[in-house]
Amino acid sequence: MTEPTTAAVAPIRVVLADDQPLVRTALRMVMADTAGIDVVGEAGTGDEAVRLTAELAPDVVVMDIRMPGLNGIEATERIAAGSGATHVVVLTTFDDDDYVYGALRAGAAGFLVKDMALDDILAAVRVVAAGDALIAPSVTRRLIKDFTSRPAAASQARPLTAITDREREVLVLVGSGLSNAEIAERLFISVATAKTYLTRLLAKLGARDRVQLVIIAYEAGLVSPAR
Repeated sequence: MTEPTTAAVAPIRVVLADDQPLVRTALRMVMADTAGIDVVGEAGTGDEAVRLTAELAPDVVVMDIRMPGLNGIEATERIAAGSGATHVVVLTTFDDDDYVYGALRAGAAGFLVKDMALDDILAAVRVVAAGDALIAPSVTRRLIKDFTSRPAAASQARPLTAITDREREVLVLVGSGLSNAEIAERLFISVATAKTYLTRLLAKLGARDRVQLVIIAYEAGLVSPAR
């Protein structure tokens, strides 16, 4: 009798974009030893990252911000505007808040800092490849602090009258950086239901992706700065 076979899961195809060869080498070595992740290309500039993305159609680009020529934010915007399904994870030293906002508004699906544990970076690649989004907790706290310290007149928060109380709860948790699984656990619902609420929020608030929902939650004052 022939044994049943299961279809192999395709590995996550990654392009590393960083102008520091040592950073790319370290990430490549770690990913080479990680099941389910393949590094298919490396770029030392934003222009190379855009070109490789068009040629290789990776699932994820791990993008630095400060690179010669086209910077990481501009490269992210071009990749996000493309017709492919490539997701960008920005990985930086995070020394300028403007970079964070610029990257998120350019379409990055994740924002990580280089002092995070390598296991957390690998986990973020998997999360983003699956269509979710992830922002480093330290970045989340800093974004909250900045948004809540701005004068009210400077805020351009969109009205949230169209969403239900439950959707507002989900938006608060999204703004706090929780994943779909964590939201489901917190609200005692299934992951599928959490995803449904997320889809409704995206449609009602005119948001492009989960990261924009995070920004909306900050601007609406739904998330308080960490004390």
